[in-house]
Amino acid sequence: MQSVITNTNQLEAIALKVREHIIKMSTDGGCFVGASLSAADLIVYLYSEFLNVNPNNLTDPNRDYLFLSKGHDVPALYGTFAELGLLDKDRLKNHLSLSDNIYWHPNTKIPGIEFHSGSLGHLPSVAIGVAMDIKIKGGNNKVVCIMGDGELNEGTCWEAVLVANAYKLDNLIFVIDRNHFQANMATEDLIPLEPLHDKFTAFGASVKRINGHSFEALHEAFSAFPFETGKLNVVIADTVRGKGLPSIERRADRWFCNFSATEVEDLLKELHGEHTTQLTSETLVVR
Repeated sequence: MQSVITNTNQLEAIALKVREHIIKMSTDGGCFVGASLSAADLIVYLYSEFLNVNPNNLTDPNRDYLFLSKGHDVPALYGTFAELGLLDKDRLKNHLSLSDNIYWHPNTKIPGIEFHSGSLGHLPSVAIGVAMDIKIKGGNNKVVCIMGDGELNEGTCWEAVLVANAYKLDNLIFVIDRNHFQANMATEDLIPLEPLHDKFTAFGASVKRINGHSFEALHEAFSAFPFETGKLNVVIADTVRGKGLPSIERRADRWFCNFSATEVEDLLKELHGEHTTQLTSETLVVR
C-alpha cells in the first residue's frame, strides 16, 4: 500500500452515502444509529482501501476477512456493501422486513458476511481461528475484527489478545471503535477503560491510536501493517457516536432510535448541513 492517500474526497463521498443509508434504516423499527455512524468511516476505509474483498471474490479462499464483532453497527456495513457493489442498494429498503435477511445484526445469508454476530465478545476468538488457519496453510490473507469499546468489558476479548500474541498472529488486526459509549452510558462512567493503549501493549500487542474519522490517519496506520513481526496488531480508533448529526452526537440517549419518516428527512438535511434537527424524547427507543 502507498503511504500517502490520494482519494480522500472519494472516500468522504462514499462515507456520506453510507451515513445516508444508516439514517434511512433508522425508521420503521429503527436501528443502532449512533454506533453505526461512529463506525462508518472505519468500515468504508477498510473495504475501499485495505481489504482484498470485492463482489467477485466473496468465496475465494485468498480473500481477506472482516468480522464485525459489534454487530449492531451492521447498518454501516450494509451501507458500505451497497455503495461498493457487494449488495443491491434496493435491498436496504427491506431492513427489518420478513422478506429479507437485513436486520439489526449481520446474517451470513448476505454475501460478504463472514459470521453472525450480535452477542458481544465472541468474534475476536472466531477471527483468531481464521488467522491461525491462514498461518498454518501459509496464506497471506489479512483478518480484521472490529470491536466496540464497551465490548472490551467482556473477558473473552482480553483472552483473545493473549492467545493472538501467544501464537504470533501478526496477520490479525483488532480495530476498536472508541466512541466512548457503551449502550446508553459513557464507558468511563461504567467500567473505565483507560489507559487503553497501555493495556493492549501490556498484553503484548502492537498498538496504534488514531482519529477514526480521518482517512489520512487510517491510511497511515494500516499502511504500516503488520506493525511488528509476531505481534497482534491493534488500532484504537477514536470516534464520535452519531458522527455527522450534531443533534445526536455524543448523546447517551441516542443509542437505538426509531425515527419517523419526517424526522428521517430532517436528519438527512442535517447530515448535509442544511439545518440542525430538533428531536423529541418520544423518538427514543432504548433496548
